[in-house]
Amino acid sequence: MALIQHGDKLTALQAMQDAPVIPVIVLHDIQHAVPLARALVAGGIRMLEVTLRTPQALACLEAIAREVPDAVAGAGTVRSAADVEASLRAGARFAVSPGYTQALGRACREAGLPLLPGVATGSEIMMAQEDGYTELKFFPAMQAGGPAMLKAWGGPFIDVRFCPTGGVSLANAPEFLALPNVACVGGSWLVPADALAAGDWARITTLAREASTLPRRAA
Repeated sequence: MALIQHGDKLTALQAMQDAPVIPVIVLHDIQHAVPLARALVAGGIRMLEVTLRTPQALACLEAIAREVPDAVAGAGTVRSAADVEASLRAGARFAVSPGYTQALGRACREAGLPLLPGVATGSEIMMAQEDGYTELKFFPAMQAGGPAMLKAWGGPFIDVRFCPTGGVSLANAPEFLALPNVACVGGSWLVPADALAAGDWARITTLAREASTLPRRAA
C-alpha cells in the first residue's frame, strides 16, 4: 500500500484498503492518545477511528493528528453536522457514523470529509448510494446478520464495499474478510480496556501486527 502523506487527500476507499482492520477506539484519558496511536502504527495500523463517545474524544483526536504524523486520525460516532465541524477542527481526515442521514452525508460532502456511513438494511444502502456513498460501514454487523447478510447483499449491491463493525473479533474477522464485498473490518479488540489502562503499548502493538496481517479477499 502506498504511503499516504500527511497532507494528501484521502478517500473512504483508501481508508478501508489501508489495512484489514480499522480499530474502534474509545479514549477517556488524553494521556493515552499519543502512545496508543504510536503503538498501533508500530504494528502496521494507521487508520485510527477515535469515537466521539467521551468528553475527551476530540482532544485525543487532535493530539493524535498533531503529534503522530504516521497515523491517519479519523472520527467515529459522527452523527451530525456539528460533529463533522468539530472533527475537522480536531484534525480528522475521515469520519465513520453509526447510521446515515442525508443531512450528515451533505455535511461531510460539503466539508470534503470522507465518510463511512453506517447501514444495517437494504433501504439504508440505497439511500446512501443515492447520495454518492458506495463505501459503507455495516453496523452492528453481528446483530444485523453477520457474514450471511453480507453474502446476501453481494448480489443486489455488487458495487458496494463494506466495513463490518460491531461484534467483530479476531476469531470471526477472517470470515468477514474472505467475502469479496468486504474491504476491511472495524474492531475494538485491538485496544483492550485493560491494556489501555495499564499502558501496555507492547501488547497493543502485538495485536495490531496480528490484525495487519489478516488475509482478505477484497482490495
